[in-house]
Amino acid sequence: MAKAERKERSQALYETILKLKDLDECRKFFEDLCTPTELQSMEQRFDVAVYLQQGLVYLDILEKTGASSATISRVRRSMLEGGAGGVVRDIIIREGLDKKD
Repeated sequence: MAKAERKERSQALYETILKLKDLDECRKFFEDLCTPTELQSMEQRFDVAVYLQQGLVYLDILEKTGASSATISRVRRSMLEGGAGGVVRDIIIREGLDKKD
């Protein structure tokens, strides 16, 4: 598959995600597309990002999520400190998830 065609196919995935109609359809879409382990990893990384944004320390995040210190460090580096533009951080703040319960 040519590089341009792969990019088009990848673009189609993201455009499709934007068109999901509700939470239930979104959940089912990802359950169809991903293995349970892949979903669990993404959910865990998102939880780690939320806790980092809330200011929790690594040991507390490890206790709450079971994530390794390597995963926590990777999330901090790639998702909260610039990664693909800091989108995860922005969404956490926009949705008010950055506030501790």
